[in-house]
Amino acid sequence: MSVAIDIQGVSKRFRLYHQKYTSLKERVVHGGHVPFEEFWALDDVSAEITAGQTVGILGRNGSGKSTLLKCIAGILQPTSGQVVVRGHLAAMLELGAGFQPELSGRDNIYLNGSLLGLSTKEIDRRFDEIVAFAELEKFIDNQVKYYSSGMYVRLGFSVAVSVEPDVLLVDEVLAVGDERFQQKCMDRIQQFQKDGRTIVVVSHSPDLMRDICDTVLVIDRGQKVLMAPAGEAIRVFRERLIESGFAAPPAAIDLLPPAVDGDAPVEIASARRQVKLLAATTAYERQDERNYIETGEPIDVRVDFEVASPISGVQFKITLLTERDAIVFSSTSSGAVEGMPLDAGRGSATFAFDSMVLLDGRFSVTVEVRDAGGVVLDILDPGCTFEVMNPGRAVGIVGLPLRVEVTPPVAGALPEAAGSAH
Repeated sequence: MSVAIDIQGVSKRFRLYHQKYTSLKERVVHGGHVPFEEFWALDDVSAEITAGQTVGILGRNGSGKSTLLKCIAGILQPTSGQVVVRGHLAAMLELGAGFQPELSGRDNIYLNGSLLGLSTKEIDRRFDEIVAFAELEKFIDNQVKYYSSGMYVRLGFSVAVSVEPDVLLVDEVLAVGDERFQQKCMDRIQQFQKDGRTIVVVSHSPDLMRDICDTVLVIDRGQKVLMAPAGEAIRVFRERLIESGFAAPPAAIDLLPPAVDGDAPVEIASARRQVKLLAATTAYERQDERNYIETGEPIDVRVDFEVASPISGVQFKITLLTERDAIVFSSTSSGAVEGMPLDAGRGSATFAFDSMVLLDGRFSVTVEVRDAGGVVLDILDPGCTFEVMNPGRAVGIVGLPLRVEVTPPVAGALPEAAGSAH
């Protein structure tokens, strides 16, 4: 396939000024020189995005995600390296970018449309569709400075997607607006995917990345960590968060407190990890006879962990995913488990599913542990897998209880129209 976006060794440097000389005397005394510190927002980042791919850029705050997206859009010029984009590009980079607050929504549609390469006739033809998608019929002739943040992003997104670009850049705007509008945006993104357009998305939401992206580029401190399928990239991203210390009832959970293992020292991979997850395993009936469970049977997921030093309370979370990394279930422990103090040593947590309602397929299990403040201490992604075999006829992902009642017709009681037809 052809390359739609070619990022070749891109680096971007900014100057950080810690003080400025405002008076003429200060400027003369210092010879016009203002001290500054060099900050490299991007450091030799390279990647190829093929046409038709949906690629996510994932990283914590300040990692350089938005800077890279602006270099792709041509808003920023790299200090070194280059970005080659093939095809018509549209960008939705930030809330209200390019809007003139003193102009009306109508005028801003024509202004932004022309900046994106549309002629006046093309904007005329698409105008009603843009306004309808943004749901701003009543406000389109008001100055945009009076718009709410949701109205801003709805109008901006509507203009950007109306161009029907070959390459669409989206930066953190899919989470703005109410749930219904977010779904409209997702529907339009999915339509673009079906049309074979190239999409680059920046988001802080790993679940969003997992849901819509083929590949994810992970950036940390301006450097490329890896570019991999969504599941693998998210695992590495979360590992980075945990190492940095920044990460943040169908199933019953049974927690066994840690037991100190004699004189054997507890080995912890990182001093930052007060609780470390060791392994996740499944247990079910007849496990020695078969490598699957049947729909409706119980299954337990046990997680072994180590505690480096006493902790006041923890929260465990389990997530079940399909082979395509779609989330089918996610839940956290609650109640007494969260408030249970844990001493240093080894323990285990067991998630007990009394009846597994999933149908045919292989599913992976992700487990994470958080402290009382919600900070992620460790994660197993994936922790383990299991297979489900459905002995019935139902198809899909989940087997729901179903009862069918049919009321048969009474003999001789034919509908009036049918009885009179000859």
